[in-house]
Amino acid sequence: MLSVGIKGEGRLTVTKDVLASVVGSGTLPVFATPAMALLVEQTACRSLMQHLDSGKGTVGVRLDISHSAPSIEGAEVVCRTEVVEIDRTRVVFSVEVSDGAGQVGLGTHERFVVDDERFMKKALERRP
Repeated sequence: MLSVGIKGEGRLTVTKDVLASVVGSGTLPVFATPAMALLVEQTACRSLMQHLDSGKGTVGVRLDISHSAPSIEGAEVVCRTEVVEIDRTRVVFSVEVSDGAGQVGLGTHERFVVDDERFMKKALERRP
């Protein structure tokens, strides 16, 4: 059962494949904002999975994060999420991302709980 206060934690080491200069989100060899966004979504998603009934999943619908400090290759980046609001199937998280030198990101993330089969049926109906 979902409840306010559910927490998640995700970690990654900044490697070449998540640098802004490699993913194309910038020219400098620092942790890419799109990679940070993915870490946030993964962390939030995983934190909910054990609380969902079989056949249910979540989809990310909104992400509002600041990326306020750079992390260099080799740094360990940690994402912490916490459910701060639940409105029927809408789940809102507070998000903080940090590395060994301090905070690098802060914001909110929203996900919706969906019935996997019904969601995929709708998705497939959108094929041209």
